[in-house]
Amino acid sequence: MSAKKLSREFYERADVVTVARDLLGKILATRIDGVFTTSLITEVEAYSGSNDKACHTHNGLRTARTEVMYHQGGTTYVYFVYGMHHLFNVVTNKEGVADAVLVRAVQPLEGLEYMLQRRKLAKADKLLTSGPATLCQALGIKTKSHYGLDLLGDTIWIEEAAGLAPYEIVVSTRIGVEYAEEHTLKPWRFYKAGTPWVSKKLKGDRLLSDYEPSDWAG
Repeated sequence: MSAKKLSREFYERADVVTVARDLLGKILATRIDGVFTTSLITEVEAYSGSNDKACHTHNGLRTARTEVMYHQGGTTYVYFVYGMHHLFNVVTNKEGVADAVLVRAVQPLEGLEYMLQRRKLAKADKLLTSGPATLCQALGIKTKSHYGLDLLGDTIWIEEAAGLAPYEIVVSTRIGVEYAEEHTLKPWRFYKAGTPWVSKKLKGDRLLSDYEPSDWAG
């Protein structure tokens, strides 16, 4: 392996917003169908089951699809949307508490030729992995086989890497959660400043260094 995997303790921390922010700049690695890939995590969103109307487990909701969100931190939550897309999430917090981080974009590092083949693209631009659905396609992540995996295993894992400073992190509201009423505007989306590998930039996005902790805490 090229680096040390993130520990269980990293994922089991109680504040999903902090975990989401700290995932920026880490290395997402996959070994799927005999293909090894690595990519830099450039965009994430936090979801909290206890105080977030945008979260699938808000108010303790439990379904067959979301049950894995109640597992121990460091488990994969991969789900299918719109009858065509898979989305990859990292379960956080202790077992029984349903929080998760959606990985929205990555920058390809290793295995680029395979990512291009999977996406049926000829060149490596932001269309390759700058979106939660496209990154799953590029990395070969699929619901049935990759739901509920241990991120300390050898199929999908996240590796240690240098963190980002507050002036390197952009804070934003989340995308596609207009149904969440007052929680629609929670500033729980984070992406790496200055990179093209981001799904979308919104008016009003600000650097983390411009915020006070009370502005974005849950």
